[in-house]
Amino acid sequence: MLVLVGVAAVAAAGATVGVTALTSKPEPKRAAVCPAGPPLQLDLGVRTDPEAAALRRAQNRLARRDASGGRAIFERYQSIEARVGAAIAAWPTDTLADLEALAAEHPRDATVELNLGNALFCDRRPDEARGLWRTAERLAPDSPIGIHATDLLNPRYPIPGIPAFVPSFPYPPGLASLPPQRQFRELAARARGRDVRAKLLYGTAFQKLGRQRSAERQFAAAAALAPSDAEAQVAAAVGRFDKNRPAAAFSRLGPLTRRFPRAATVRFHLGLLLLWLGEVRQASTEFRRAERLGPQSVIGTEAKRFLTCISSPATCASSP
Repeated sequence: MLVLVGVAAVAAAGATVGVTALTSKPEPKRAAVCPAGPPLQLDLGVRTDPEAAALRRAQNRLARRDASGGRAIFERYQSIEARVGAAIAAWPTDTLADLEALAAEHPRDATVELNLGNALFCDRRPDEARGLWRTAERLAPDSPIGIHATDLLNPRYPIPGIPAFVPSFPYPPGLASLPPQRQFRELAARARGRDVRAKLLYGTAFQKLGRQRSAERQFAAAAALAPSDAEAQVAAAVGRFDKNRPAAAFSRLGPLTRRFPRAATVRFHLGLLLLWLGEVRQASTEFRRAERLGPQSVIGTEAKRFLTCISSPATCASSP
């Protein structure tokens, strides 16, 4: 949540965040468009195997502009993710040729399509890039790859990714200390029954993995079990968020302000969605309302944190 707060505040203040910088202001020269080369986007989920750990290290090296160090790690493996990483690390010499060859071998792989699109954009071929981003979005709608593609296709929205539902209740004791894969399995097991909170937590776990469609299904199931529960209804609305169709979420969330006029969670999440669309002033109004409705609650505290970040982005950008 702290990371989300910082990212939201910085982006709302107009800073360039993540790969959306690709599409914001295309420059006439390749180096000006992508001074560090195309961004690498992978989906490793909750994998903790040795290869996944190595690919994450390599990706971090690329982010620190150590392309040769990253490429040396990527080239130890033959998975699609590793081959994509090695191609991106070879920018600008072999990147396009390697990614095009990989796309020919794996014509329905969203990771390849997205990263080839990034490379084409950096090669000053934006129309071809957008075509590949649309393909990646279509091939992997329930993955971070699809979310990255949607971000690139909707550069007018300032914050990358999706707004995450924030539960007002605590995480189950002991669960947070489990390794990611075990934690995810435990959440899945708890969500199989009729426990509304378990479904909400499982949905938030899917959101953290970039699997918005899976999260939406869990939130919708929770809302069906608890039609009078403001939190479940809000989650179902937030789960519908899509930058291509923002009205899908707002049409569900807006009426909840009348149905649950004293629920801080409604106002907070309405502010969150507005912030994602760049409506900073109206988002601030909703956060202030949420804080007034629950000043000592988890939701009220988060609303106050967002307001602080909006008014002083540098403070949140430097937070751990």
